[in-house]
Amino acid sequence: MPLASSYPLADVFWTMLVFFAWVFWIIIAIRCFSDIFRRRDMSGFAKVMWSIFIIILPFLGVFIYLLAYHQGIAERDMASAQAAQTQMDEYIRSTAGSGGGSAAEIEKAKGLLDSGAITQAEFDQLKAKALAG
Repeated sequence: MPLASSYPLADVFWTMLVFFAWVFWIIIAIRCFSDIFRRRDMSGFAKVMWSIFIIILPFLGVFIYLLAYHQGIAERDMASAQAAQTQMDEYIRSTAGSGGGSAAEIEKAKGLLDSGAITQAEFDQLKAKALAG
C-alpha cells in the first residue's frame, strides 16, 4: 500500500492526460508528414523545409502547418477517398462481370428456346457453355 499512497489519484489523472496529449500530438505529426509527402503542388525543397521545421520545432511546426494548410488537407483526403472508392467500384465491376454471370445467360437462352428462336439442342449447348465458363 505504500506505493498507492505515494502516487495520489490526481497524479494518476494528470499522467493519463499527459500521455493522451503526447499520443495525440504524435498522431497529428504523422498526419502532417503524410500530407506533406503526398502533396503534388509542393516542390521537393518545400517538403524538405517543412519536414525540418517540424523536426526542429515540433509543436510550432505542426501547428503552423495545420493553420496554413488545413483546408488543403481536407480536400486531399476527400480526393483520396473518392479515388479509392472509384478504384473499388471498378474492381467490383470487373470481378462481377457484365450480364449477371451464367444464370443470366441461361435465362436468355431459355427465353430464346421458349420463343422458338433456338432448338432444344442449341439451348443445351448454350447452357453447357454458360456453366463451363
